[in-house]
Amino acid sequence: MVGALCGCWFRLGGARPLIPLGPLTTRSAMTSKGPEEEHPSVTLFRQYLRIRTVQPKPDYGAAVAFFEETARQLGLGCQKVEVAPGYVVTVLTWPGTNPTLSSILLNSHTDVVPVFKEHWSHDPFEAFKDSEGYIYARGAQDMKCVSIQYLEAVRRLKVEGHRFPRTIHMTFVPDEEVGGHQGMELFVQRPEFHALRAGFALDEGIANPTDAFTVFYSERSPWWVRVTSTGRPGHASRFMEDTAAEKLHKVVNSILAFREKEWQ
Repeated sequence: MVGALCGCWFRLGGARPLIPLGPLTTRSAMTSKGPEEEHPSVTLFRQYLRIRTVQPKPDYGAAVAFFEETARQLGLGCQKVEVAPGYVVTVLTWPGTNPTLSSILLNSHTDVVPVFKEHWSHDPFEAFKDSEGYIYARGAQDMKCVSIQYLEAVRRLKVEGHRFPRTIHMTFVPDEEVGGHQGMELFVQRPEFHALRAGFALDEGIANPTDAFTVFYSERSPWWVRVTSTGRPGHASRFMEDTAAEKLHKVVNSILAFREKEWQ
């Protein structure tokens, strides 16, 4: 399986090219005429999409149960950490051969943004798949397909007999779409998180039409700056010097120059 970190490109088998996705759909490369021909990971994906983890009242219990059962089927460890009443972080673990090494953490969130059904051609929680293989569902791209990509990658590696020195953890967290204050923000403060000994983590990213990945680091680190500019007032009949707007213009230009440097 190949997928960008935000899951907007999805390939589920064979040597077929990656398929671009529309704003409301995910397309499986394993199109089929009947459910009996559907790739198991697509079926699992659609089951997950039907769980109504939609804000503001997500069904987190159903999502946790879904991952518990998936862990059982894949032979993975499963830990449930209730970080706040009704808010559970589910951790699926594939132990490595060298427990002294730091682990790899694959994170995804379970909640999705609200829907306005009048703008949808299909029920956003039916996970309808048309004859071309397009799947219509809320959360298809942000970011339930990423969760399934993690699970499918682990499943395939296990089936192929791979073992790795590092332990691989998959975390499925609540509350991300409304700030993560009752999700990851609380989880990172708990001993269960520190016990994971994560040395490298992957989360959401940007879609990519190739097999290359665009990687962002420290993306979610805020840096708020308040700028107060003082100076001489303006006047319609005179070109006043040393105005507040002139000073602010220099600040804005310096910020844009910094942005361009970061882009380069």
